Amino acid sequence: MSKQFVVFGLGRFGGNLVKEFYEMGVDVLAIDKSQDKVNEFAKYATHVVVANAIDEPTLKQLGVRNFDHAFVSFGDDVEASILTSLLLKEYGISQVWAKAQNEYHQKVLEKIGVDKVIHPERDMAKRIAHHIVSDKIIDYIELSKDYSVVEIIATDKIHNKSLLELDIRAKFGCNVVGIQRGEEINVSPSAEENILKGDVLIVMGQNQDIAEFESEGV
Repeated sequence: MSKQFVVFGLGRFGGNLVKEFYEMGVDVLAIDKSQDKVNEFAKYATHVVVANAIDEPTLKQLGVRNFDHAFVSFGDDVEASILTSLLLKEYGISQVWAKAQNEYHQKVLEKIGVDKVIHPERDMAKRIAHHIVSDKIIDYIELSKDYSVVEIIATDKIHNKSLLELDIRAKFGCNVVGIQRGEEINVSPSAEENILKGDVLIVMGQNQDIAEFESEGV
C-alpha cells in the first residue's frame, strides 16, 4: 500500500516538496490558508484545500488521521506551526515533520514530539521526498537535472551476491561507486566484492536508471 502524505503550508519549502512528490507520481494533500497558493499548486497536488490548519474540526473533516506522514511548513507563523504539529501528534500520525524558523522554535517542536525538525533549503525538499517515498533510499543528492547520487540499502534480494554477478551497470545503466558497511566505506569496490543485506550502496547515474534499479534490482 502506498504511503499517503499531507503538506501544510505552500510557501517555498512546502511548495517545492509538493512539486517533488508530483514529479515522483506520489499522491499528496496540500493545505494552505491562501486561496492564491492553493490555486498555484492545484496542478501539482492530488488534492488541494483552503483551510485554517490550526482548526481542529477542519482537520478532522479532512481526515488527516488517515495519513502516514504530515509536513508542517508555515512561513513565519510559529504559533500555527506549533499548534498544528501538536494536533497532528495527538491524532497519532506516525510521522510529523515540521519546518523550524530558529533554534527556539525547534526546541518547542521537539518538546511536543515532532518526529523530525527541518531547517530547509530547496535541495533538502528533494532529498526528503526521495527518502520518505522509498524505505530503501536513505539519501539523495542531485548532481544535475538528470543525474543524481543516491544511497540505497541492500535487501535480501541481493544478499551475498557480487557486483559482477549483479551486473548493475549493464542491466540498469547506473554505477555502484561505493559500499558502506557499518562505519567502513569501500570506495570504487571491485567486481568481486560481495554485497550483504544492510549494506548502503552509493549509486550514481541518471535519475530514471536509479529509480528502475531501486524498484527492480534491489
